[in-house]
Amino acid sequence: MSQAAEPLRRPDVSDRPEPPDAAAVITAADPAEFAYTVFHDRHPKLFARVRDALPYGPAQLDALHRLEQETLTGLLEPLDPGDPQVAAAGDYAEWAAWGAPYFGSERRWTDVPFLWSESYFYRRLLSATGYFAGPWCGVDPFGPMKAASLAGDSVDREFANYSAASASDELSPAERDSLLLHSALFGNQADLGFQLIAGAPVGLQLLVDDNAEIWAHLDGREPGTVNLIADNAAEELLPDLLLLDHLLTTGRAANATVYLKPRPYYVSDAMTQDAASALRRLAAAPDAAGEAGRRLWQYCSEGRVVFSAPDFFCAPLSFHSLPQRIVDSIGAATLTLVKGDLNYRRLVGDRLWSPTTSFAELTAYLPGPVAALRTCKSDVAVGLTKDKVAALDTESSDWRYSGKHAVLQFSGSERG
Repeated sequence: MSQAAEPLRRPDVSDRPEPPDAAAVITAADPAEFAYTVFHDRHPKLFARVRDALPYGPAQLDALHRLEQETLTGLLEPLDPGDPQVAAAGDYAEWAAWGAPYFGSERRWTDVPFLWSESYFYRRLLSATGYFAGPWCGVDPFGPMKAASLAGDSVDREFANYSAASASDELSPAERDSLLLHSALFGNQADLGFQLIAGAPVGLQLLVDDNAEIWAHLDGREPGTVNLIADNAAEELLPDLLLLDHLLTTGRAANATVYLKPRPYYVSDAMTQDAASALRRLAAAPDAAGEAGRRLWQYCSEGRVVFSAPDFFCAPLSFHSLPQRIVDSIGAATLTLVKGDLNYRRLVGDRLWSPTTSFAELTAYLPGPVAALRTCKSDVAVGLTKDKVAALDTESSDWRYSGKHAVLQFSGSERG
């Protein structure tokens, strides 16, 4: 069941401003920093994958080439209101407002806030592939990559592991809870954009584990709505769905809202059609995994699981600018689960915070309890102890973005 798209808020409208003493905004200007490598290492690989994924014609291939060269060497260009793609998308006014501080000021892609430039990159890539108008209208340029991930043997192995754990008499209820929550967290390594540079998923070191606090919070309240702000499709979304089924069937949640992207974004981010594909794959699985999938399908038909895809989630804004309807949803929910690195950056602010900055303080602008399930794939790091940071800095210089570390952070029992 889908809900209507939420109108976008202008960037200068915010009831929840970031702290006045906020740390510096992250950009991709420094060649020695991670954000720079996204434009100069990850994106060229992505362009190659997109060109090879579908039989695009000369117009799309030329547009992709021109966009690649602009992002590598050229100045930041605004959307062209005369472009049929832009006219069909109907978002010229929004991007003109969001880009007003940057367009026409001789700025390169790497000179502007990283969160903004990445979002704009994916918006421009959709125009280049003809997503908004013409014969390629509505065709997801990342669709073949998502489909391959969903069809992979690793998914069958995960289903078998889940079914085996479900049938085991050796796991206590608390251990089963922990297994489902940690599986959803570790699923965040199934990020197709990250794997362009990182390869296959690696073992994770958990830097913060608020697992016990999350379950104590849920068990201390009457079952209500649990929100999931989803991240990636395919292989990552499956353990998210299994976690929701567990929350619903154990009575920790009465219903759930899954927030998705309204259009292709960040390579593997999940849209409604991706959620439907994942649910079909899950419902067709054998044993306990398939039973969970079929229960979730029934929950959808009963309105207990709702998919929502507001336009906001493809906007270049932090969660400080969330539409009021979503803010109200967070305030009314028993818990809001925030999945993935991008959503984490938007949750706390894409800034060079001291890693010891309080996660609770940075999320206090939201009116309800939140839990972040995040593999560390960018420079943002908060909520760590001084000793932990010192040990990590000694261990490696890339721990913030290597994808080898993760956090499971909870804040807000007193707000719930």
